[in-house]
Amino acid sequence: MAQVELIMPKMGESIMEATILKWLKKEGDTIELDETILEIATDKVDSEIPSPSKGTLAKILFKENDVVPIGKVIAYIETSSTADVQSKAPEIKPSSESNANSPVQQIQVQNVPSTELNPIKSSQQRFYSPLVKNIAKEERISQAQLDQLDGSGHGGRVTKRDVLNFLQQNNTNTTISTPEVSKKETIIPQATESVKIEGGNVEIIEMDRMRKLIADHMVMSKHVSPHVTSFVEVDMTSAVLWRDKVKDQFLKKYNQKITFTPLFIQAVAKAIQDFPLINISVDGQRIIKKLNINIGMAAALPTGNLIVPVIKNADRLNLVGLTYQVNDLADRARANKLKPEEIQDGTFTITNVGGFGNVMGTPIINQPQVAILATGIIKKKPAVIETPTGDLIGIRHMMFLSLSYDHRVVDGSLGGKFLRKVGDYLEQFDVNQTI
Repeated sequence: MAQVELIMPKMGESIMEATILKWLKKEGDTIELDETILEIATDKVDSEIPSPSKGTLAKILFKENDVVPIGKVIAYIETSSTADVQSKAPEIKPSSESNANSPVQQIQVQNVPSTELNPIKSSQQRFYSPLVKNIAKEERISQAQLDQLDGSGHGGRVTKRDVLNFLQQNNTNTTISTPEVSKKETIIPQATESVKIEGGNVEIIEMDRMRKLIADHMVMSKHVSPHVTSFVEVDMTSAVLWRDKVKDQFLKKYNQKITFTPLFIQAVAKAIQDFPLINISVDGQRIIKKLNINIGMAAALPTGNLIVPVIKNADRLNLVGLTYQVNDLADRARANKLKPEEIQDGTFTITNVGGFGNVMGTPIINQPQVAILATGIIKKKPAVIETPTGDLIGIRHMMFLSLSYDHRVVDGSLGGKFLRKVGDYLEQFDVNQTI
């Protein structure tokens, strides 16, 4: 009888922990090779974890809703022989926590990305995940305070739970001085008291996990960035006529429906090349200029929540490539089949409020980015058409674009010029181009 360790798998670059959502098997259950054992979550992405071997689930080490570091043993599977272990498993080595003479094998869970992690170092050469860093930044926890925390994660690493416990212990306005900090740091607690509801004619709806994440992210964004929003009205007639002309041919040739989203992404990617200081993030008093143009597109889920899959290197794709990417990511987002790395590393975001029939919107910046574009509904309107022989009134397909940007680093001039350039590229769309 051999025993296999089920390890919390790597779920993409920079992800250092995951939450156990649901155990689909209980102790004593028989498990087939590649049968799903549990569901886990990182950020907004849920993943099913298959069994690396055939056998019996002998022991579960963590319960549902526990946050577990990557690489931690989460369960043991008993197998009748080592032949039951999945042959395609990566390197198998004895567990460092087990008796060297016992038949324990360490198996990395299959079907998940195995990208090497690239964690962040502190001034004391201590490693912190980006999630921990983001929470510390949001809650104004200094680097010195992080360095003093006792980590419960793998190798003594500080986890999300450690930081939240630290905040809970300091749930009143507290000034904490450290040897490395010359002035006192103020910890701003989160509200923990329930709101008293008067009257009985109400329905209490608990936020689900994703809604809590979205709520925290939106509040954090408003807290971090002073938002400014600019607007332009764009004549989309050429783009509308071209799409109407080619959509049937496009579907027949590529088996893909072409929407306006690839056109928006193409225009934004071109404008970012003209104004690269839109494609940045802020780290304290440093500006981080991103050399890749990775455009996120906000997608509505059947639950009403939003998720933002990212098209990497969007400037290197033509309209056909963008259409494939847009349709694939949108379909898998709605089916909850996105991979964690597919919602990471965005440098700019587009959200389509026109899909809900809205004329325009004032979107909230998707941190740590510094700008987000909202596209409104395309409507036929009377408009002035300038011609060499004089101005005319005609029916045109018009749309509002709105750009929210971080006024710490994006001034009105840069934000306004960038937004106008996006509009120019859409208005100058070549109605005669072929697919």
